[in-house]
Amino acid sequence: MKESQSGVITTTNPATGESLESYAITPDDVVMTMAKKAHVAFEKWRRLSVEERSDYLRKLAAALRAKKGSYAKLMTLEMGKPITQAESEIEKCAWTAEHYAEHAKGWLAEEHVETDAKSSYVEFDPLGVILSVMPWNYPFWQVLRFAIPTVVAGNTSILRHSNSCPGSALAVEEAFESAGFPENVFTTVVTGHDTVAKLIASNEIAGVSLTASVEAGQRIGGLAVQYLKKFVLELGGSDPYMVLEDADVKEAAKVGADARVLNNGQSCIAAKRFIVVQAAADDFIEAFASQMSKKRTGDPLDPKTDVGPLVNAEAVKIIDRQVRSSVGDGARALVGGIPLPGQGAFYPPTVLDRVKPDMKVIREEVFGPVAPVLVVQDEAEAIRAANDSDFGLGSSLWTTDMARAKRVAKEIQSGMVFVNALTKSDPRMPFGGVKKSGIGRELSKYGLKEFVNVKSVNIYGNFRS
Repeated sequence: MKESQSGVITTTNPATGESLESYAITPDDVVMTMAKKAHVAFEKWRRLSVEERSDYLRKLAAALRAKKGSYAKLMTLEMGKPITQAESEIEKCAWTAEHYAEHAKGWLAEEHVETDAKSSYVEFDPLGVILSVMPWNYPFWQVLRFAIPTVVAGNTSILRHSNSCPGSALAVEEAFESAGFPENVFTTVVTGHDTVAKLIASNEIAGVSLTASVEAGQRIGGLAVQYLKKFVLELGGSDPYMVLEDADVKEAAKVGADARVLNNGQSCIAAKRFIVVQAAADDFIEAFASQMSKKRTGDPLDPKTDVGPLVNAEAVKIIDRQVRSSVGDGARALVGGIPLPGQGAFYPPTVLDRVKPDMKVIREEVFGPVAPVLVVQDEAEAIRAANDSDFGLGSSLWTTDMARAKRVAKEIQSGMVFVNALTKSDPRMPFGGVKKSGIGRELSKYGLKEFVNVKSVNIYGNFRS
């Protein structure tokens, strides 16, 4: 992505380095007018019944599926996601729309409480216009997992997407338009960071949802606090992938390779620290290295490709520095470890062993297909290593003992634990983290209620009817 002096953003294909399209940056005065229009739209949208708003979600699901191929290709061109994963992303968005269409009415229903009043209940009222600031790595999913629950709750929304994928941002808006949503219920702006601050400060914005880095979360969260706006932050992750001695090692290695290279390794919930108990280490490392070496890197438009490019050349440099630093400190690259030559921002699937807890590939979030394996003595040390991180988003635990799984899961400091599976998002379950991985939750009934006024209503006295 390149931003010129003339206020134009030009996107770049990370697989080839070629320019794609140019998009005009929306002027600040136009953005602020759009925010006012979104607030006007909110006053009408909030008065529709949940059933009426749910009907729009069903139409949204159909609109997404109708253009799944073109939307998927756009994502792949803008950020390098393998095309089969891009198609799955659109399908997941459609499923989520249908899931909320089915369940939102029940989740938003009044909750009656026995008190000394004649009638007491809790109702869930929308807040207003919610600003979303979203990243490039899941151009549709990151947006829609926020937008679907937010709008069905009765809010309206303005999207400020990453300037690496403005085409995808505008395509999401197009999908809402195709579904027949009223004008200004969901709109997209292409802006710089300064405009985001102005929006948060404005009276029209009632809340903000951000998915980004810790540093961005500190800035946006600080602004939201300054202007007393509700916020949700989904930030970085350095998810542990814990393999205990009684695990199915071959299956753990196979799933572990998928968990590390999914979305080219550029996922907040990708497995990033492979923590293996000594008794299982030799077998796991051998099987894991074999699985990672089989992953095919190449053209992301080829359905046979497992790993496409990183988002840009700078991302390759960051990964390379992290790996080189760790190798210099004694780690060993069993697979990969060197940027691929030629055009495109490609870095190969990489496995490092002889890893120590203080190395960069353990201490920092590695946003690419690099898998450090940290060998520990026993379960207790595995738990300590898993929790020895600034992050606490997702985690994966491998064991064949159910009682042990539940016991260890309770000790892991993360927002999500997956046993004998890779970490993933699911509209049926809450998504979010602890520590520096964020504040608040997305998805499920919990995400639905992040941007509502939880209002207590208490009725006393006598009434004629």
